[in-house]
Amino acid sequence: MFEGTGTALITPFDENYDIDYSALENLVNKQLDNNIDSLIILGTTGEAPTIHRDEKKKLIKTVVNIVNGDIPVIIGTGTNDTSHVIQNSNDAKEWGADGQLVVTPYYNKGTQDTLYKHYSYIAEETDLPIILYNVPSRTGVNLEAETTVTLAEDNESIIAVKEASGDISQVAKIIANKPADFKVYSGNDDQAFPLIALGGHGLVSVASNVVPGKFVELTHNLLDNNMDAAREINNKYNVLMNSLFLETNPIPVKYAVSQQGLCKNILRLPLSEMSEENSEKLKSVMQELEII
Repeated sequence: MFEGTGTALITPFDENYDIDYSALENLVNKQLDNNIDSLIILGTTGEAPTIHRDEKKKLIKTVVNIVNGDIPVIIGTGTNDTSHVIQNSNDAKEWGADGQLVVTPYYNKGTQDTLYKHYSYIAEETDLPIILYNVPSRTGVNLEAETTVTLAEDNESIIAVKEASGDISQVAKIIANKPADFKVYSGNDDQAFPLIALGGHGLVSVASNVVPGKFVELTHNLLDNNMDAAREINNKYNVLMNSLFLETNPIPVKYAVSQQGLCKNILRLPLSEMSEENSEKLKSVMQELEII
């Protein structure tokens, strides 16, 4: 689907909590201007659980039109209802998406066998390429390495995994045993370096909302085996990566982007604005890095 950095894009809102399409256009163009490799919209960072179907249609079509085929546009379609995932996928395809990111079904907490059946059924019933999304801290269930590899072997349309388990040993096992054309992306900014060094293919990034060019440089240096250059970028921006998780994502990153004047610091409940104390910490980091 892509190699390098894909930005998990925030969804900007206005004072009425409606999607701010003027801000959205500016955000997408910033990504394109910085040579981002892919855009992932309606994921966790995009506050997908609070975006309604009619809003998704306009949002996807807007991003697809701005991108105009230059890079892949990948849509978060995952829910804990398999039939709902299929509907989301069909909608995303109709509205112009290039691929889908499908999170493990949260709350239901299926077994590895039910996860296999869930993803295999989605692969059978939908046409968009599938990126598995494993984020146990959010979902309460881990997609184990063996299950990921088996799904990749058995389903042609399952082409990649976004690994946000935080378990490098699990990531290493996937990379060592996966089919040759199956891609592995880091779902954690601060683990892109070891994951790509192991043979992974890129990063689905939160921090690239703020400094997309730097994370494109990071991942492409890693892919080109320019380790010293990559290490310098990684070490410099490690403090930013960590600061963007002082509170639940996307609370900090939306604050950060608002400080750059690209959107308003408005989230939909059940999320709300960052605390004053943590806002000051993040602002200080951004000032030290000369981001603002």
